[in-house]
Amino acid sequence: MPRSVNAVASRARRKKILKSAKGYFGRRKNVYTVAKNAVEKGLQYAYRDRRQKKRNFRALWVQRINAGAREHGMSYSKFMGELAKKDIGLNRKVLADLAMNHKDAFKAVVDMVK
Repeated sequence: MPRSVNAVASRARRKKILKSAKGYFGRRKNVYTVAKNAVEKGLQYAYRDRRQKKRNFRALWVQRINAGAREHGMSYSKFMGELAKKDIGLNRKVLADLAMNHKDAFKAVVDMVK
């Protein structure tokens, strides 16, 4: 009796990997073994960077708030400490947007804190 291999499933698995590797350079896009390694590594980077993106944005917001606060004669840590004391519940994302795009509104927040 001939050996039975599930060629349909095997081919589908390979096609899925090669579809994921679309747009890669050189043999990474069309040689299965190379593409498999590239796709796996790409998924590792994607998993890691979904977490890193949050860190990077928080760091960016802190820098923007710090720059905006220093324009009004306060440091970032003093500004955030006073915000907490006054129980003003604005998060860093909103504060950074105010500091960048709505300078007068950010000045009003700084004046409330001072």
